[in-house]
Parts: sequence; structure tokens; C-alpha cells
Amino acid sequence: MKKALFIDRDGTIIVEPPDEQIDSYEKLAFLPGAIGALARIAKAGIYELVMVTNQDGLGTASFPEDTFWPAHQKMLDILAAEGILFDAIHIDRSFPHENLPTRKPGTAMLTAYMDGSYDLANSFVIGDRLTDVQLAENLGCQSVLIGKTDERAALCTSDWHQIADFLLAANGRSATVHRKTNETDIRVTLRMDGKGRSEMATGLGFFDHMLDQLARHSGCSLEVQVIGDLHIDEHHTIEDTALALGEAFARALGNKKGIERYGFAILPMDDALAQVSIDFSGRPWLVWNGKFHREKVGQMPTEMVYHFFKSFSDTAKCNLNMQFSGDNDHHQIEILFKAFARAIRSAIALRPGDTSIPSTKGIL
Repeated sequence: MKKALFIDRDGTIIVEPPDEQIDSYEKLAFLPGAIGALARIAKAGIYELVMVTNQDGLGTASFPEDTFWPAHQKMLDILAAEGILFDAIHIDRSFPHENLPTRKPGTAMLTAYMDGSYDLANSFVIGDRLTDVQLAENLGCQSVLIGKTDERAALCTSDWHQIADFLLAANGRSATVHRKTNETDIRVTLRMDGKGRSEMATGLGFFDHMLDQLARHSGCSLEVQVIGDLHIDEHHTIEDTALALGEAFARALGNKKGIERYGFAILPMDDALAQVSIDFSGRPWLVWNGKFHREKVGQMPTEMVYHFFKSFSDTAKCNLNMQFSGDNDHHQIEILFKAFARAIRSAIALRPGDTSIPSTKGIL
């Protein structure tokens, strides 16, 4: 299910002036750390970003629209330049004395998020007023309160970086693995409940392309940064990346409560066909049936494809059964990674309302 961050504007993202109207460029200033922290949150792809703001009397003589929109758009442009894009922006224009249901902490602007398609229990309202905490309660969300304290809030702080750390950790199913040897220096960041976003830098273009496929088709957000001894060859870079990636999956799955555990996929790509089954059983095993015709695809040796999946199985502690056929090795490798990703997507899916461990042993 989707998660959302309902984020206030004035006093939360940007500084609220004494007259409570940001009606000129000169009044536009961001809270310390807000841009960097929001960029981290947006990059993770865990939450939809939704701006919810009361703008008293917007469009009336007391707050003409032509004084509001230029500064507002400038703010959005600055945020967008850092990768911070809002999925929706909700602005209530009423005055407090009107007591309209659209005005925070009322929820009339946000009914689309209350139809059961959002995981509101694990979504958050972020704001600087007690009405933001009340909005969270009205929505069935948790809240983060900036600059004040309230026992109802999950977090009270003025530090935006602390907010980002808290929200990313609150997701739960994520892991960062730093693996450093004399041959490679690798950092993998995995967020299982992401949006399939990826950022790869292994030094091997085709390998990056395959890891992008893994992220996109598994639905996991994945960052892989590698400094490897490519002046020797590609072996250590590919092997150690697989070991770090498998460890990240093992950490993110934790005790594996509530997951489906098993996943499988059969996918075609032009002349090629791949069948992949996976079991996050706690035991490593790889069954492999297929062959390649070329020594390399791009800078990636075809012999390292088997080695990648074997190394992943070793540290993720999963069973993998992989069969493939075809004439074009690019297609065979790509459809293997896509089928692998689709199998993972099924296996890590959570069973609604079931938090048991999927094993008669009681442990995986």
C-alpha cells in the first residue's frame, strides 16, 4: 500500500514571517536543512509527497493571488531542482472564523487518501502547529511536529535531518551495507518498499543496466556505488557487489515475518526465455540451467552472470532456480535479471494481516 507525507508549507519547509504571508521573493527563506532532508526522503521513494497548507484569504483583497504565486512557484522550482517533487498540492483559502471542513485540521481536501488505498497508519503529517498534529489524528496518521512539543506526535524536533533519519528508519524494510576489501569498496542502499528507483555506479555500463532492471522490476529502490579494481578485471567488482546486495536483502528482510517467502517468474524477451524461482529460506542454493555464446556483453563477462547469482544466494541465504534459453546473450542476461527481479517482488510481498513466519519451523 502507498504511504504519504502530508507536509505543511509555512513554518515547516519555509520560514513563516510575522505577518504570516509570503507574498514576495524577499520573504522566501527555507528552514535550515529542509532542502537536503527532503531530497533524501524524495530520493528514497518510500512516500508520496503531499503539500497541505492553509493560506488565509488567498484571492481576497487581504492576500491577492498575484502576490502569492510568484514566491510559491519559486519555492517549488528550487525544490524541484533538488529532485523534490510533490505528487499533489492542496491549498485551503478560507479564514479561520469560517471553520470550513477543508481547512486544516479538517480533512475535506484529503478524502482521496482515505479510500483504503493508502497505508495511513504508516504515513505522517509534518507541520509546525498543533493543528497539524490534530490533522494527523483525523487522518489516522502519525505526526512529526517542528519547533514545539506534543505527546501525541511521534517526533518533536527542529532538526530536519533528524526528521529524514526518523522517516527513513520508520519504513523498516531497508538496509545499507558497506563492504570494503583490498579489492573493492562498495556501498549498497536498499529500500524494499520503494518505487523501483535506482542509482548505479559500478564502473561497468552493462552491469549498471542489469542492476537498474533489478530495481525497476522488483519495485525496490536501490543505490549501488562501487570503487573496484577494474584495472585488473571485472571479477571482484561483480562478485563483491552481489555479496553486498545479498547481505542487504538479508538485513532488510529481518526475521521475515509476514512475507510471502516464495516467488517465481517466467518472462520472454524476443528470442530469449527465462524462468526464475526464489525461496528466502535461510539456506543458500543455486540451480542453473542455460548457456551463453559470447565471452562478454559490454564489459561484463558472461561467466560472471552465474557467479553474480551464486554470490547473491550465498549472502541473501536464498534458494535460486534459474533456467534460460535463447540466441542473443544480451537478451538472455537481461531477461534473467528481469525474471529474478519479478520473483523477488513476489517473495518479499507482505501478506495482509499476517505477521507470522512462513515456515513450520518457526524460523527462517
